[in-house]
Amino acid sequence: MAQVAGRLVPVPFNLNSLHALFPPNEADCMERLLLQQYGEGARVPILKLRASAHGELQELADYVYRNIFLGYSIKQWNLRPEQLSPSVTARVPVVVSRDDRYFQDTYQAMPLDGYTALFQRMLDHSGIEIQTGVDFFEARKGIQAKHVFYTGPIDAYFDFRCGKLPYRSLKFMHSNLPQERYQSVGTVNFPNDHDYTRITEFKHISGQRHPRTSIVHEYPCAEGDPYYPIPCSENEQLYRCYRELAQREHGTTFVGRLANYRYYNMDQVVAAALSGIGALS
Repeated sequence: MAQVAGRLVPVPFNLNSLHALFPPNEADCMERLLLQQYGEGARVPILKLRASAHGELQELADYVYRNIFLGYSIKQWNLRPEQLSPSVTARVPVVVSRDDRYFQDTYQAMPLDGYTALFQRMLDHSGIEIQTGVDFFEARKGIQAKHVFYTGPIDAYFDFRCGKLPYRSLKFMHSNLPQERYQSVGTVNFPNDHDYTRITEFKHISGQRHPRTSIVHEYPCAEGDPYYPIPCSENEQLYRCYRELAQREHGTTFVGRLANYRYYNMDQVVAAALSGIGALS
C-alpha cells in the first residue's frame, strides 16, 4: 500500500486505487478509458501513460506521477523519474485491473523456516569454508581458486579503473512495539510524506503470532553499503567499460546486483546466478 492524500491505496496503482482517490463519476469514466485504450490486465508504465493523447488519461497520469512516482523517486534515487532508465518506473506500472498484488507470479512464498535457515543449510557442507569480516581482495591473495564467483561492486574489483559507479544505500531504523499489529499490510510506502520511503512490518510476511510486533523504517541515503545501482544512461555507459573488462577476466564469474550493476529482484538475481553457473558447465 501507499499513503496518498491521507489514504492508504494499493500500489502498483490500479483500478482500486483509482476509485479510492477520485470521485465515483470521474473514476468510472477514467476506468472505461483505460480499458478501451489498454485492455483488462494491462500494465502501463507511467511514462507511457503520460504520453497518452487522451486528455483525461493525461490528467490521470500526471496525478499518479506527482503523487506516487515523483516524491518517491527523489527520495529513493535523488533523481526525477524521467532521469532514470525507463525500466525503473516500469517496475511499478499502472495496472488496469483490481488485482492488488505487487507481483502477479503464480508462486509467491517465503522459505518455510526463513532465509537465515535456508542459507545455513546451503552452507552446511564439509567442502565449504566460510570467512567473514575479511577483505576479499586481501583474502584472495592466500587462496588458489579454480574459479571465483564475485558478487561485490564490479568497479571495486577492477580498482575503479574506469571511474566509480554510483550506488544508493539505506539506513534502517528498527522498532519493537507493544502491540499485535502496527499496520494493515506488510509494507506501506510513503511517496510524499516523511524522510523515509516505507515501513515494513515483518509479521505479515512471516505469519508469526506474537503480542508484540517489529517494524523497520527505511531511509534512502547516498553513503553506506551499496544496495542499489542507479540505472540511468550515464551510469550504464560507465558500466559498459567494466563489463568489457569482466568479459576478458578469465576464471571469474560476476553475479548479483553489484557485480552486474543491475536493479534485480530476488528471482532475477537467482536466475542470473544460475545462468552464470550454467554457462561454465
